[in-house]
Amino acid sequence: MFEPSPILVGLEIGTSKVCAAVGEAGPSGELSILGIGQAKSRGVRKGELVDGVRAAEDVRTALVMAEQMANVEINRVFLGVTGNHVRTVDSRGVLPIATAHRLITARDVEDAVGRARQLNCPAGYEVIDSIRQDFRVDDQTGISNPVGLVGGLLEASLHVIQAKTNRLQSARAMLSEMQLSVAKPVFTGLATALAVLTPEQKDEGVVVIDLGAGVTDYAYFQGAVLRHSGVLAVGGDHVTNDLACALKLSLEEAEHVKTHKDVSSAIIQPDAHTASFTVPGDPLRPGRTFSLEKIQRIISLRMEEILEIVAQELAPSGVFGGAREVVLCGGMARVPGLAQLVRRIMHLPASIGAVQNVSGAAEELSHPEFATAIGLARYGAMRARRQPRQKLGVRGFLSQWVGRS
Repeated sequence: MFEPSPILVGLEIGTSKVCAAVGEAGPSGELSILGIGQAKSRGVRKGELVDGVRAAEDVRTALVMAEQMANVEINRVFLGVTGNHVRTVDSRGVLPIATAHRLITARDVEDAVGRARQLNCPAGYEVIDSIRQDFRVDDQTGISNPVGLVGGLLEASLHVIQAKTNRLQSARAMLSEMQLSVAKPVFTGLATALAVLTPEQKDEGVVVIDLGAGVTDYAYFQGAVLRHSGVLAVGGDHVTNDLACALKLSLEEAEHVKTHKDVSSAIIQPDAHTASFTVPGDPLRPGRTFSLEKIQRIISLRMEEILEIVAQELAPSGVFGGAREVVLCGGMARVPGLAQLVRRIMHLPASIGAVQNVSGAAEELSHPEFATAIGLARYGAMRARRQPRQKLGVRGFLSQWVGRS
């Protein structure tokens, strides 16, 4: 039998960037990040591939950088999946016990879980993850492990994450052309949460909101269980477009305004009505000056809309009675005033997420935009612990592509 490789690679092919994180799993499952590689993303829109050639070039760049930093060779990755095609549903599988009131076995549990996993999966979709929530035995609810209990009816509750098969096939085919295989597709909202949350936070109740360039992922944990998650096809690009349209700027100029630390804000700052900001000109057009209040109003209105939609999506799950805090990740998490805006809309304290219980690459661990790729590697480490005989090895991506140039 192969021994499991301690090297795990997370690959996020995002709207604004491609990020690869190389981690090494310790004997007890702890993860050390050996290298991070990233490249500007040019072939992705709203989290989905739209130009396979450009996306492949960007993936190569990010993986080569990660290989060089980590001094490893990569041929297998845990692939982040997001986009409007991702569906999340709560599902229940009911299993009558053949002989009433006998002891429930592990096989019974697996049968009930299997029934719940395959319910509500439409044609053209496949299940990429199913997270157990709890079980019911006859009239007893809230059971975490029913094995050894006595009952006549077993019911399993799962949170099931599905994705369109053709979207997954496109990504797999692109990576296969580069001699890369997908160890497993993983919902990026789940991966981000695995990176930034402590066990205590997941137990007490927490919402993770990952504000990316093209999409916003969210996940709600309570009682150490994933209760709800989802994707919105709206992100930082909408803010850029709003600024470009309202101020008659190019997208490049609008992005500069959005990311400028002295300008950008998710709330209108008290002194904004007396301040201004000048967008530099060029030989064909002079620079232009705008009211800081107007700029921040444009940004805050769009950010407020995004957060209100997230709140509406989460409300049926009971989040506002069960969560104690919100953790913010993604590139837009850096926008000043965002935590304050979250508190105003969701009535929960909010903070910027940082990678937890992971060592190595200290600077990269502090950036919320790297959390997803690191979380994908952590997912791999957790899976390796559950499947200790599965080979998760890596091999030569760097030598394959540099050698051909």
